[in-house]
Amino acid sequence: MASELRGTVTIANDVLADIAGFVALECYGVVGMASPSLREGVAQLLSRDKLRKGVIISNTDERSVIVDLYVVVEHGTNLTQVSRNLADRVRYALTHDADVQVADVRVHVQGIKVRKKTERA
Repeated sequence: MASELRGTVTIANDVLADIAGFVALECYGVVGMASPSLREGVAQLLSRDKLRKGVIISNTDERSVIVDLYVVVEHGTNLTQVSRNLADRVRYALTHDADVQVADVRVHVQGIKVRKKTERA
């Protein structure tokens, strides 16, 4: 029979950023994560191995965080709806997967991209 262990679990902000980045990529309308800084007014799309650079996690207290997401959104999608869906999904993932209270999720749309249509068989 398992006994209860006492102690604390600490989750690094980089781990929370990875979770938020992967959840963001799964959201409809999100093409990818972007760097928080714009180069010459152009958003730099990040590769999958650098997703956490498009997420900034700020601690408000011991158990609560603020999440800033920097994303590139697909052209033709409703920016408000995509942003709201993204914020809700990231809040849910961090709350349920990492047991972290999320004070706020702020979505920063850094750019819009047209997805190339792929050939269908």
